[in-house]
Amino acid sequence: MENNNLLQDGFGRKHDYLRISVTEHCNLRCSYCMPEEGIKLTPKPHLMTVDEIISIAQTFVNLGVTKIRLTGGEPLIRKDVKEIILRLGKLDVNLSITTNGILVSDFIETFKEARIKTVNISIDSLIKDKFNTITRRNYFDIVQKNIDLLLEEKFNVKLNVVLIKSFNDNEILDFISKTKNKKIQIRFIEFMPFNGNQWDKSKLVSYAEIMETIKSEYSISEIERLEDAPNDTAKNFKIKSHLGSFAIISSVTNPFCSTCNRIRLTADGKLKNCLFSNSEIPLLDALRSGESILPLIHQNLISKKAVRSGMDDDLKFQNPELFSQNRSMITIGG
Repeated sequence: MENNNLLQDGFGRKHDYLRISVTEHCNLRCSYCMPEEGIKLTPKPHLMTVDEIISIAQTFVNLGVTKIRLTGGEPLIRKDVKEIILRLGKLDVNLSITTNGILVSDFIETFKEARIKTVNISIDSLIKDKFNTITRRNYFDIVQKNIDLLLEEKFNVKLNVVLIKSFNDNEILDFISKTKNKKIQIRFIEFMPFNGNQWDKSKLVSYAEIMETIKSEYSISEIERLEDAPNDTAKNFKIKSHLGSFAIISSVTNPFCSTCNRIRLTADGKLKNCLFSNSEIPLLDALRSGESILPLIHQNLISKKAVRSGMDDDLKFQNPELFSQNRSMITIGG
């Protein structure tokens, strides 16, 4: 197969968006992301080095990847992450990052030098005590301060909000209110099943329920449907009188698999063709053995299923025997 087709799967989907997890460590312990008992961390010798990250990333860019997002764990706690960011920033890609926001103030100039324009912050409550409960830590004030700092520094700021019924679904309108005077995007994310996060469908706040809540406060004429970007995972909206916008990522009730262009590289150098897949290809082993990783990339993508790693109906999606075989979210990188 020609190299320029290596990123195409069996359904004709072209994958030009690479998400790279640079660490499994995190300074939070969010309940939907990490099991309460923690996780068994990969020994450091089995994790990608800076040079290995750059080498694999460059290979993907050569194949046609145009966007790279850094994730974790929490990417900014990795000691050499500044070097990673700056070196990736020299590649011909749109570079972005997802972070919990705690350490952002230390990296503003690094982000600018690497041409990062968009920063996603994961935050699931605007209520301090509730934030501390879900993260099992006490960093609420720091995160709020750093969100404001990013806005002051003219970054595009997106807040990722995982909604869980009877926990933070009563804050939907409060999050929408944040878009009134701030050019910020709120991204409501349906609660998804992963190993150890105690998922069940009764905790799900669906796309329909989110919109119903918003319509209880704003009339249909006030809610503007925005044009989605190509391959967008989110349905985008704004309240017409607000500076900012909001979006809904409905991976459970309305999956966007038909236009998926994402591939994921874990911190231990394994390639995942789907967020929900338990099948992984060890690129790092091949790289360290001096072998070409191109056949492995092709093998991984050509095996990609049409919908959510084969969980193509509600019964399969709710089956813990299927989703519990996947990694916990923290070791995938989202």
